[in-house]
Amino acid sequence: MIRKLAIATLLAVASAPVFAAECKVDIEATDQMTFNTKAVQISKSCKQFTVNLKHVGKLPKNVMGHNWVLTSAANEQPVATDGMSAGLDKNYIKEGDDRVIAHTKVIGGGESDSVTFDVSKLAAGTDYAFFCSFPGHVAMMKGTVTLVD
Repeated sequence: MIRKLAIATLLAVASAPVFAAECKVDIEATDQMTFNTKAVQISKSCKQFTVNLKHVGKLPKNVMGHNWVLTSAANEQPVATDGMSAGLDKNYIKEGDDRVIAHTKVIGGGESDSVTFDVSKLAAGTDYAFFCSFPGHVAMMKGTVTLVD
């Protein structure tokens, strides 16, 4: 009986929601045009959310640079396309593009950058995407952002 009670207690604790939201994520980008994650979940309880991007490769940013860009899913490709003409100096983001919710700068191998944004910019029920806007990278370097709980 005690054993059954202990197992039931452990199961209840393991299935209980986590109340302390983690309001940040660490993402790695590689020389093989990959992010180490395809999905980011952001708790509605977070006021702000931080993305820490690290390029774990060795190639310089003008050859294999990466950034992290957040838009609605519908705006992913148009933002990436418009960003190509902005160039590396502008992080491949069209100046003043209000479709971009947040973005890091383009970084090369061994470099890091972070961006913090207000979670209030995200709406429940909207599909969001993150991607790298370096020309051609959006095809492989992308994922989803979901507002949860």
